[in-house]
Amino acid sequence: MGHSERAHSLLSASNAHIWINCPPSARLGEQFPDQQTEAAAEGTLAHELAELRLRNYFQTVDLGKAKYTRAVNKLKKENIWADEMLDYTEEYLDYVKSLALGFKSQPSVAIEKQVDLGAYVPEGFGTADCVMIGGGTLHVIDFKYGKGVPVSAEGNPQLALYALGAYEAYKILYPVKRVELHIVQPRVKDGISNWGCSLKELLAYGNYVKERAELAFKGEGNFNPSETTCRFCRARSRCRARSEHNVRLAFSSEYGKLPPLISNDEMGALLKQGAGVDKWLSDLKECALRECLAGNSVPGWKAVEGRGSRKWKDLDAAFAKLESDGIDGAVLWNQVPLTVAQAEKAIGKKKFGELAEGLVLTEPGKPALVDETDKRRAITNKITAEAAFKEENRDE
Repeated sequence: MGHSERAHSLLSASNAHIWINCPPSARLGEQFPDQQTEAAAEGTLAHELAELRLRNYFQTVDLGKAKYTRAVNKLKKENIWADEMLDYTEEYLDYVKSLALGFKSQPSVAIEKQVDLGAYVPEGFGTADCVMIGGGTLHVIDFKYGKGVPVSAEGNPQLALYALGAYEAYKILYPVKRVELHIVQPRVKDGISNWGCSLKELLAYGNYVKERAELAFKGEGNFNPSETTCRFCRARSRCRARSEHNVRLAFSSEYGKLPPLISNDEMGALLKQGAGVDKWLSDLKECALRECLAGNSVPGWKAVEGRGSRKWKDLDAAFAKLESDGIDGAVLWNQVPLTVAQAEKAIGKKKFGELAEGLVLTEPGKPALVDETDKRRAITNKITAEAAFKEENRDE
């Protein structure tokens, strides 16, 4: 069965961060279809390739070179296939191999392990990308193909649930004292994350999850809207709790007689409070547009056709006609070099890294404001001593 064809439980492990923090959202979101995006489809295809690579390495008898090549060639026929998937899944394979080679004796490895979560989540089940056990340690490794928001393994609810399910499946066969969670997200900078805890801590977390899952399954508990909790909730556009929360943050006034300028402390607090307001408004407008396009009334709003664009009916025929009428061909073509990212994608990450070594200059990105929990190093634009002396010399 392909990854996209797998069934999903109401309280899925992948959405655990939603229903654990906001239990009634699970039943609320059940009314809305799960919208498949192109990014999600790419992720599914990359996961299928990642599975093949692991099976080819760890289960060579069942998936030898010829069978593996045929399976990969079949994936390459998909419209969303990109050769860079080979490089990114190789990073995942290398990481899993390095873990396996770190054991004193050969570990037990399960690929795409289906785990029963029923001991903690009503009707719960899921599929862990890779489970590895040996030496008293249970490892859960997850492959992420997203390139937007980095995902951390630290206290990750999805991986913790997979670990609980794997422990229940293997506890009779293997002694487990410690649990290690790993995320390999090769399309983001520093995309490898790992975190560990004792089995006792994992089981204590399982008891907490069990309480939250029982509430979520019944559709009970309190709504708890937040930027991270609402981001992938199916009901995010229609949820009244989220609407009231953001309206309160965006439009309420609690100031009274205060100085005309806000302080840095107030600025930080306001940014924290309003972090999800812009995303909420964007989701609300998107939902209203869908309703208008479906012919439903949204008082005060309507859907219109945006600014159009023009394109050639037949590029070759058009240029041939223009050149025959005396237009120089050089005027019609604009030669633009590929960016580093485009060249890397076209050539392949691994080969590009070998051929372009020493040819690429990495410039710092544009400064961005992020939450203080972000793991990147804080920067300032304070002038350096070297730059200060250069300024003084120019003034002389």
